Amino acid sequence: MTVGIVQKEIHTGMSQADVATALGSPNIVTKDAENKETWIYDKIATEASYSNDKGGVGGAAGAGGIAGSTLILGGLGGSYSKSSGASAQTQKTLTVIIKFAPNGTVESFSYHSSKF
Repeated sequence: MTVGIVQKEIHTGMSQADVATALGSPNIVTKDAENKETWIYDKIATEASYSNDKGGVGGAAGAGGIAGSTLILGGLGGSYSKSSGASAQTQKTLTVIIKFAPNGTVESFSYHSSKF
């Protein structure tokens, strides 16, 4: 799930089934006193990259040796050898809140993305 998918796929009036197809199952589902459901998606990703003194770039999760960076959801793997080089790790979060009307259609939605 990315900001682009949310912007492209989610719109007011769409059904809960269509939202689930586009984004998958939510992390949290709540229902208020007016029988309105709210779905919350909270995704966290870690992006890790490293380079060694020989100019090589590697990653993890089976993608070692591919130039550039590797996106790893949920955890960080890979290997490290004692040589000089540089590494970087970035955390990305995406929170999406979708409020449904009592008839089960999207009433409103919002999202927040951060990178640190």
